[in-house]
Amino acid sequence: MDADLKSLRIDRSKKVMTEEGSPWARRLIITGVCLFMLAGAARLIYGNLNASTEVDLYRVKSASTASAEQGTVILNATGYIVAHHKIQVASKVIGRVQWIGVEKGDRVTEGQTIVRLEDDEYKAQLQQAQGQLQTLQARLQEAQNGSRPEEIASARANVDQAKAELANAEVTLKRTRLLVEQKVQAAQLLDDAVARRDAQAARVVSLEKVFEVVKLGPRREFIDSLRGQIEEAKGRMAFYQTQLSNTVIKAPVTGTVLERNVEKGEFVTTGFVGDRGAKGYVVSLADLNDLQVELDINQNDFARLSPKQKGIITTDAYPDRKYEGVIAEISPEANRQKATVQVKVKVLSPDSFLRPDMNASVAFVSEEKKSDAPAVAAKPVVYVPSAAVRNDAVFVILGGKALKRPVKVTGSTSEGLRVEEGLIGGEDVIVNPPAELKDGDKVRPKGSAS
Repeated sequence: MDADLKSLRIDRSKKVMTEEGSPWARRLIITGVCLFMLAGAARLIYGNLNASTEVDLYRVKSASTASAEQGTVILNATGYIVAHHKIQVASKVIGRVQWIGVEKGDRVTEGQTIVRLEDDEYKAQLQQAQGQLQTLQARLQEAQNGSRPEEIASARANVDQAKAELANAEVTLKRTRLLVEQKVQAAQLLDDAVARRDAQAARVVSLEKVFEVVKLGPRREFIDSLRGQIEEAKGRMAFYQTQLSNTVIKAPVTGTVLERNVEKGEFVTTGFVGDRGAKGYVVSLADLNDLQVELDINQNDFARLSPKQKGIITTDAYPDRKYEGVIAEISPEANRQKATVQVKVKVLSPDSFLRPDMNASVAFVSEEKKSDAPAVAAKPVVYVPSAAVRNDAVFVILGGKALKRPVKVTGSTSEGLRVEEGLIGGEDVIVNPPAELKDGDKVRPKGSAS
C-alpha cells in the first residue's frame, strides 16, 4: 500500500528542469517568426522593385512609299473607295413585283431586263385609250366625206313638202279673206289663216337652209376640232403605252448589282419611302471599272496638292497590291466642322480586288525631275494616335521598359498625328500613358502575364 502511494508523488526535480528549459524554446520560436517576416518583406520589396505597369500599345505603321521613278511622297491620306457613278434604279410606275432576275454581285448590260411589274391595269388603260382614239378617227372620217346623196335627197324633199304646204296655206288664206269680207265667216278665222301661212313660209326658209348645209357638209372648224381631239387621244394612248412599257425595268448602264432591294410580291412606288412599306428603288448599280478614292484632306495639308496630282493607292485588305491614281475632283467648298476639303482620286486601272467602301490609303507623290545625283531616301512618315503623344514625346516599349522618345509632330489627319522625326515605323508606342510613368519604368501590354 505504501509503495503504491509513493508511486503517485510528483517528482519536483523534473519540474525544475522543464521550467529551466522553456526560455530557450521561446527564443527559438521568436527567432523563426522574425526570419519569416524578414523573408516576406524582402519578397515584397523585390516585387515592388520589379513590378511592371499594364499599358495599351499601338504598333506604329509607316506611311506608303513610292518608288524612285514615281517621285517623293509629299502627303499620305486615308479614305474609302467609292463608285464614281452609283445608280439606284427606280421604277417610273407604281406596281407589285412580278419577277426579278438579278442577284447581288451579278453583272448586267445596258438594256437588260432586271425586274417586271404586274401590268394588267396598265393594259386595260391602254385598251380604253385605243377605243377612244378609234371613235374619234371614225367621226373625223365621216365629217371629211361630207353628206351622203340620200341625206341631200331627204333634205330636198323636206323643202319641197314645205313649199307645197305653203302654197296650200296661201289658197286657204285667200278663201278665208273672201268669206270674211262677205260676212260669211268670222274675222278670227282670217287671222288664223294668216298665221298658218306665215309659219309655213318660215318653215320653208328653214328647210332650205338645212338643205344648203347638207349639200356643203360639216364646217371646217368642226373638222379641225375633231382633229384636235384625235391628237389628244393619241397622246393619251402614248402615255398609257409608256406606262405599260415602264412595268419592265431595264438596266440603264452596264455595271454590277451592288444591292437587290425588292423581292417578288413587294410593292414598288415612285416616291421616296422609309424602310417599311413600298420600296423606292429596285436595285443599285455601279460600274466597278470606274472607281475613286474619297478623301478628306486637312486644310493644313491641302496646299500640297494640285489638280491631276498623282498618287499610289493601297488597301487594308490587299496591302501588297498598289494602284496608280490621279486627282479627278476637288470639292469647291471646305467642310467647316471637320476643317477638311474633300478630294477624289481616280483609280486608273482597277481590278476585281477593289470593292466600294473598302478602306484605302493614297500616297501622293511629287513630280520632281530625275537628276544624275544619287537618290536620297525620303524620311519615313508615320502616324500615331493623338493619345500617345505627351509633351512632344512618346513612350516606346523595348525590352519590357518604357523608353521616352522625343518626336516632331507636323499635323493631323484621319489616321492620327503625323510624326516626321523620332519614329521610323514598326515601334510599339504606349497609348494614354499613365501620368506617373517615367523613362525606364517596366511595363507590359494589357492582358499579358506579369
